[in-house]
Amino acid sequence: MADSPSFRFRRLRSKSPEQTKDELAPDQHTLDLEPLTPGKPEQDGNGRGFSRRSFLSGLGAAGLVATAAPLAAAAPAVAPAADGPAEGASGTTLVLRVNGKDYTLRGLDPRATLLDTLRERIHLTGTKKGCDHGQCGACTVHVNGRRVNSCLSFAAMHEGDEITTIEGLGQPGNLHAMQAAFVEHDGYQCGYCTSGQIMSAVALLKEPIGPTDEDVKHAMAGNICRCGAYANIVAAVKQVRSQA
Repeated sequence: MADSPSFRFRRLRSKSPEQTKDELAPDQHTLDLEPLTPGKPEQDGNGRGFSRRSFLSGLGAAGLVATAAPLAAAAPAVAPAADGPAEGASGTTLVLRVNGKDYTLRGLDPRATLLDTLRERIHLTGTKKGCDHGQCGACTVHVNGRRVNSCLSFAAMHEGDEITTIEGLGQPGNLHAMQAAFVEHDGYQCGYCTSGQIMSAVALLKEPIGPTDEDVKHAMAGNICRCGAYANIVAAVKQVRSQA
């Protein structure tokens, strides 16, 4: 069983001078410890009670306050929140004419590309998002009759322009000649790049290029077919060019 506090400290109390005379060196001293047990508090000069424990606690609290004061003074003041709800970013309102129809777009992000606007706001998803860097040609549309990579163009730039997507080129049962030629020559495989290929091929019909296969390949170089159906695409373009 553990010793009581009074018993433990009793063993540490100093011995009589006769007992320590031969046991301690001249420069050694003994320490008389008191047990930390409740007792009658000592009185200060004003008659208020205090003890060693209260004195040490007060000293520690004073040190904490002295340390915290400079930190509180150095802390940056936080500005109060502004009254009322935060004002949201206002978008742009514009009208885009797509496939012969006007679309009024409100709250449009001025940074929105023509590609994302066609797909996400007007829901014409025939125009595909490929590389999104203007390198694959899957997003090709016509703007005023010329082919454009819609991923590299802001929608806000085209108010008043005539925009044509694959949906406005032809419909099932009434295909454009280039669409029919792609079907006839199997100018597509997975089909992901097909809309961009057809849009470029149709615009090519109005461009001043040479008659050879190499001329067609050079003019279609901006459209990539991951499946490798290039020979069939060239054959479809040549057929339509010969009939024009």
